[in-house]
Amino acid sequence: MTDAADLTATELIDAYEAGTLSPVEAAEAVLARIGRDDPKLNAFCLVDGETTLDMARAATDRRRRGAMLGPLDGVPVSIKDILLTRGWPTLRGSATADPSGPWDEDSPAVARLREQGAVFVGKTTTPEFAWKGVTDNPVDGVTRNPWDPSRTPGGSSGGAAAAVAAGMAPLALGTDGGGSVRIPAAFTGTFTIKPTYGRIPHYPASAFGTLAHTGPMTNTVADAALLLDAVCGADGRDWSALPPPDVVFSEAGPDDLTGLRVAFSPDLGFAEVDPEIAASVAAAAEAFTELGAKVEQADPGFADPVEEFEVLWFAGAAKVVENLSPDARARLDPGLREICEQGARYSAVEYLTATARRMDLGRLMGLFHERYDLLLTPTMPIAAFEAGAEVPPGSATRRWTSWTPFTYPFNMTQQPAASLPCGFTSGGLPIGLQVVGARHADALVMAACAAYERARPWKRFTRAG
Repeated sequence: MTDAADLTATELIDAYEAGTLSPVEAAEAVLARIGRDDPKLNAFCLVDGETTLDMARAATDRRRRGAMLGPLDGVPVSIKDILLTRGWPTLRGSATADPSGPWDEDSPAVARLREQGAVFVGKTTTPEFAWKGVTDNPVDGVTRNPWDPSRTPGGSSGGAAAAVAAGMAPLALGTDGGGSVRIPAAFTGTFTIKPTYGRIPHYPASAFGTLAHTGPMTNTVADAALLLDAVCGADGRDWSALPPPDVVFSEAGPDDLTGLRVAFSPDLGFAEVDPEIAASVAAAAEAFTELGAKVEQADPGFADPVEEFEVLWFAGAAKVVENLSPDARARLDPGLREICEQGARYSAVEYLTATARRMDLGRLMGLFHERYDLLLTPTMPIAAFEAGAEVPPGSATRRWTSWTPFTYPFNMTQQPAASLPCGFTSGGLPIGLQVVGARHADALVMAACAAYERARPWKRFTRAG
């Protein structure tokens, strides 16, 4: 028999409706998987089996009575330890947070899932205050990649990605301020989308400002569509939230991509890419041609905006810790402490100059998408490297931004950007393809990813025993 922990959310829902599986049985399966595999992977910083089973029992009863709260009623989901979750502490991977709370409020996406009857499994690990592209912190230690536990799952939503890949919950909520759902999706062979900024309401407002998005993390495009449908509702606490979408993501999408104008940029004009990854991504771009799209190799035409991104990101980090005492600052991740000190030294003029560069980048991409519906790139230029390190061996700099050139530009422009698996290295590590759309073109990005998934089904992580 198939272990219920290995079923996608879509498969679980079908099994619930057929009466062959109950939410309690699904919850028991993922809790057993967590008990078996999480001691090695460290994807969770909080697991509350009693609460999980209580939620599952309530969902089972509702389904028995035909009183479901929504399509995701009874489906297990994990929540990144950045998002507020009523009844559970949100410590953000930091020893400076007070576990005593009070913890009496849900973030918008969490609230929408609770309203639908989703079953909360626990909180997933994050680097301290989600500051970097790998997942380790002074409180919870190092999170590891299911494909190779000596490697990082990426970050900052590395715990969420590892949990999804390893069958410790089919759905996860992550956040992305510079690649934080796409980096770990690429490293763990899972799917994600960073929607247009504001598409998923976010509260409390991030200190990193309008760089920060909430995003679904799943094993399939169909599961991500279900999660998007659930969490894109309005929430008055987010003044920058977009109106609810006018599409149902789980119902949208053509069978092919005939006539779609697609640009393929192997390196954005400035990035160095591992040859194995470059070849795999080029083959994925060719699949879009086979699906009917008109694919041309074209770069958007901007230089690496890393310096401007770092001004915005490091200043945001300084804002996160501005009220901490000297003793509390001494307990921060040393790398975080360094960028906070750097961010605090920027002037208002330097910040506004970086903002102006960001606005120009947005203008350029807006014009680019008048010519092309989608942009394809590698998600990552390298495969997953040693767990516990911020940068791979031989890195020219000490910061995570040195190896994530394909992700942070599209936080600056607020565009939807997805990552889906498109192959493996010779060492068996996943490779990710990034699919970028114009602002508000979330449904098109999802439809294109669904078409690719049907044409090129990918191998999910499995573990015997």
